[in-house]
Amino acid sequence: MNERLGKMRELGQAPWVDELSRDDTRNGGLQAMIEDGIVGVTSNPAIFQKAVGNSDLYDDQLQELAGNTDDPKEMFWGIAGTDIQEACDVLAPVYESSGGVDGFVSLEVQPDIAYDTQATIDEAEKLHGMVDRPNLFIKIPATLPGLVAIEEMISRGKSINVTLIFSLERYREVARAYVRGIQRLVENGGDPSGVRSVASFFVSRIDAEADDRLEKLGREDLKGKLAIANAKLAYRVYGQIFSGSRWRSLEERGATRQRLLWASTSTKNPDYPDTVYVDNLVGPETVNTMPKKTIEAVKDHGDIRPTLTEGIEDAVRLLDDLREAGLDYEDVTDVLEREGIQKFADPFNEMLDEIKNKGRQLVS
Repeated sequence: MNERLGKMRELGQAPWVDELSRDDTRNGGLQAMIEDGIVGVTSNPAIFQKAVGNSDLYDDQLQELAGNTDDPKEMFWGIAGTDIQEACDVLAPVYESSGGVDGFVSLEVQPDIAYDTQATIDEAEKLHGMVDRPNLFIKIPATLPGLVAIEEMISRGKSINVTLIFSLERYREVARAYVRGIQRLVENGGDPSGVRSVASFFVSRIDAEADDRLEKLGREDLKGKLAIANAKLAYRVYGQIFSGSRWRSLEERGATRQRLLWASTSTKNPDYPDTVYVDNLVGPETVNTMPKKTIEAVKDHGDIRPTLTEGIEDAVRLLDDLREAGLDYEDVTDVLEREGIQKFADPFNEMLDEIKNKGRQLVS
């Protein structure tokens, strides 16, 4: 095991990889990462677009699928379902040895239904049935309509990765939706011990958006600080929600806490250290999902120590300073949510076009 990834795990943080391809699952890449210390996988439409577009490993299956349907969406779910199943199987020993805490693989509902509650519920149920693995997370965006779907799926005993969380208030709503879902599950006689969830709180995109605005406001001295402060304050909210009497009563029935997962932890600004969104957010009962490039940087020179609870009062003051400087925090996070949905919807739709065209070519 890599020393630095091992240190993350010793400190209670699970290192996951934010990339997936058929090459990884079939040619030993994912197994090698597990041996280094990686204990989970996340994916999204942009990741699948890159994987399908850059490999011929999908051609045989795509040809078969295209011979049975001309619906590119159905072809995609066939391809994605296979990749996710294979990744779940590779990670099954991690899932079992961790007692169901880690070893998960995430598959996201299609982005263009992020504001449709019932469509999200229906697709999340369909995808859970399609993959049919205990270590599967279905990713649901944390839009307001998505919150209802998240609560409903948790109440049905399904494991969910809540994605695209940017603001403290939305994170608080996500955690409460999870607790309500667990409460409903218990009230209906269900066993909450088999239900797992993570709340994917996005990090570097916060700085990318805020820094542009701060530069226009002439406050470059405040750049590069909001993302880490925002995440640390979210962790404080986590501690508040999952320590009250209401939660303890559910925990006594076997319920598990919804861990915070740090997403978007690659560094967007080349002026910042390439491990800045890893080194500063290490703490217990959390996950950090990283693209391969960031994992390699962490393995080489990450500064892994318990940093997540450091500087909380400084983080509170920073938010006040940013408001005084004229930065509209709520507008930053609202814009990022809308853009986040679009940044997944665009590659998803482009991928469907690619799959349709490639499928026709292979059949002909």
